[in-house]
Amino acid sequence: MSTKYFNPYTDFGFKKLFGEEGSKDILIDFLNQLLPIHHQIQQLTFKNPENLADTIAERKAIFDIYCESKTGDKFIVEMQKAKIKHFKDRALFYSTFPIREQSEKGDWNFFLLPVYFIAILDFEYDENTTSKFRRDVCLKDQDGDIFFDKLNFKFLQMPLFNKQENELITHFDKWLYFLKNLESFNHIPVILNEPIFQKGFEIAEISHLNVEQYEQYKKSLVQYLEVKNVFDTAFEEGEKSGIEKGIEKGIEKGIEKVAKALKEQNIAIEIIAESTGLSYETIQRI
Repeated sequence: MSTKYFNPYTDFGFKKLFGEEGSKDILIDFLNQLLPIHHQIQQLTFKNPENLADTIAERKAIFDIYCESKTGDKFIVEMQKAKIKHFKDRALFYSTFPIREQSEKGDWNFFLLPVYFIAILDFEYDENTTSKFRRDVCLKDQDGDIFFDKLNFKFLQMPLFNKQENELITHFDKWLYFLKNLESFNHIPVILNEPIFQKGFEIAEISHLNVEQYEQYKKSLVQYLEVKNVFDTAFEEGEKSGIEKGIEKGIEKGIEKVAKALKEQNIAIEIIAESTGLSYETIQRI
């Protein structure tokens, strides 16, 4: 079954929806739901994160979206598809780039503007602790009092957001509902029939993409499904039957999940075979 709107968790979909000049107002509206009143954004400028790297190795640390408010506050916005090792370490490392960018030559008093790292996660990263859909993190002392409020982390574990349309209360609720269910909508729900979401739906409508954009989206969708299904299945199997066997079995099942999902998206069998390495016969059987 084909879908009307693209998947916003894909690299293409996420950047098309939030990372283009024409969609700045959408990104601003979303970010302002996460930010305190004194850091609400009026204007944004997109920045090139590659300019922050000091070494060749660091140039690999590229953010999905890096932007700056009119007042100089820095924002890193990441979409994470699947579990990765040392996720918290990675978030902390990324946050050091916009901090170091603020250093000045000569006599500098070390004054820093706020930095926000915002991660939208298509997985649960803290299953061994009390699961929280949203985590707002900053530096606090032993009594829980804020020690430094200029370095902030905001993590959204999307699998833990389960509100239905009749349960949506805040504008933030509507944003989460929009992101989590966008690909499955075949029309704009009444509760999302507002100008900012109408624009989001218009951008996300697959029929509005030109040929080149559609090809980019298909490749991005293949990559998303490969990463997510393979890693998620490997993780599940790893829990059941030992790490190595679990990963091996999980990768095999995950690839088949990818192929099945691509078939449901009406992707050509030739593309599926090339992307997954499966035979035509296997793909037709799935």
